[in-house]
Amino acid sequence: MGNKLFQKAREFVEEALHSEHDGDQQKTEEIAKNALSSAFANTNEAEKEQLRELQEELENHPK
Repeated sequence: MGNKLFQKAREFVEEALHSEHDGDQQKTEEIAKNALSSAFANTNEAEKEQLRELQEELENHPK
């Protein structure tokens, strides 16, 4: 089945990375960051590494 929190975090980050640069982007990024935090607390080490990479992508994404 997989970890639903992990899957949702990945989906939210992808959405934030591909959203338009408007007022909703900041909200989308905040949702993605919250999802990453929630998922991080409930994942195994392999998933944590992937979450770190997603977080880095989100932080380095042009605003």
